Amino acid sequence: MKKNEGMTLLDIFLEHKGEFLSGEEISQRLSISRTAVWKQINKLRNAGYEFEAMPRLGYRLTEKPDPLDEDFLAACTKGRLFGQRIEVLPSTVSTQEDARKLAEAGAPEGTVVLAEEQTGGRGRMGKKFYSPFGKGIWMSLVLRPTQPLHLTQQLTLLTGVAVRRAILKATGVDTGIKWPNDLLIDGKKVCGILLESATEDDTVRYCIAGIGISVNLREDDYPDDLKQVASSLRMASGSNLNRNELICSILDELETLYDLYNDQGFEPIASLWESASVTLDREVSVHSSMGVLTGVAAGLHPSGALLVKNNTGELIPVFSGDIRLASSHENR
Repeated sequence: MKKNEGMTLLDIFLEHKGEFLSGEEISQRLSISRTAVWKQINKLRNAGYEFEAMPRLGYRLTEKPDPLDEDFLAACTKGRLFGQRIEVLPSTVSTQEDARKLAEAGAPEGTVVLAEEQTGGRGRMGKKFYSPFGKGIWMSLVLRPTQPLHLTQQLTLLTGVAVRRAILKATGVDTGIKWPNDLLIDGKKVCGILLESATEDDTVRYCIAGIGISVNLREDDYPDDLKQVASSLRMASGSNLNRNELICSILDELETLYDLYNDQGFEPIASLWESASVTLDREVSVHSSMGVLTGVAAGLHPSGALLVKNNTGELIPVFSGDIRLASSHENR
């Protein structure tokens, strides 16, 4: 290969689609060391590019990332409440915090914040949420509900139902819902939902619905401590999935169910949640600041709390806590 001034490593691979390029060839063309080539390939991998590496053959570019497309998203949400304002960020600490700032500044209901990666994404109970670049959907949605504070748990369940329906519709992948906010495939987590509320005088000023979906991660993309408890839609489907189309499907399902909820209340949402639950009728242990409660998940309280039947037959509503399913290896 001839040297070409100003050409980047990515340019070279795009010029030689489907071809293996040796580290030596690339280093000569770019006038850099083999170590520098390896470092640049790893940098591209971190940006969502996929490479196949073969001894004596070198490297071959196999997949390019599908970047979040603000124009596509704006077109597919045109005329709808959810997605009327969309902000797409290359990187952020947490979309939850970005959406909170927008809500405090008066952003309307339906405002969406998306990021290619989160460096400090968070889940329930202070857990860190793994959000690598270009591999998932890391988004937060501003809601301004009129329901009283004690019913905001219902919105968490609504969001889980909507995301599950959107994933099934857009990708064909079926997931189950673990109370209150996780979507699982074969006991492994593919999506987490975090609902945070700002209140004043016992009324809700706004809610931020955070949604994190592992879309196109491979098993080796996960750190070792997550490989046994986490999965992705790609791992379940066997193919790379279009994140922009899935985001549109999520916003569509969310708005449809939110309208249903505002019109008919929680009952139809609860019915949809129960039909998709992997928690109900299972032995569970609830870990909270109050200790550990064990029993059988028997149903939903009208507030959205989980009803757990203990060994005396008493139904105890669980409003928060870490739910662990018996004989399961889901995220702890």
